[in-house]
Amino acid sequence: MSSKVRTCIWVEKDGLAAARLWTSLIPGSAIENEERFRNEQVEEAGGSAMVIDFTLAGAPYRVLQAGPHQDHTDMMSIMVTTEDQAETDRLWEALTEGGREVQCGWLKDRWGVAWQIVPRQFGEMMASGEEAKIGAMMQAMFEMKKLDIAGLRAAFDAG
Repeated sequence: MSSKVRTCIWVEKDGLAAARLWTSLIPGSAIENEERFRNEQVEEAGGSAMVIDFTLAGAPYRVLQAGPHQDHTDMMSIMVTTEDQAETDRLWEALTEGGREVQCGWLKDRWGVAWQIVPRQFGEMMASGEEAKIGAMMQAMFEMKKLDIAGLRAAFDAG
């Protein structure tokens, strides 16, 4: 089933590997279609152009593997809400392999794509309306790279 709106992520190379990794990490995800096409500029650079349509937990995406491009920025990221620390840790480890940790639950994967790995509990505490507790939790978050639910909860409770 085709979606009218689909986020397209341009990668220089290894687009199929990116889509395979991403879909393997998040339940309810799948590669829908892959298609190679002729692009002389990309072929001259030693690559092959292709598109891969896939879903992440039902949300539609497309990888466009089309050679060199400008670097990705944090102006756009893929946010995943996790259920517990084990899921947070699993996604963090897989996505930072070959990539890098940033701050406050953000990372860049090996393709330069920005991700936010955010425990569900963080959102619940943010929605509490308890400003002092939220402020204390946010201060703790600013000191973290990967979000630690126990640390966030302790700061919130102490606030």
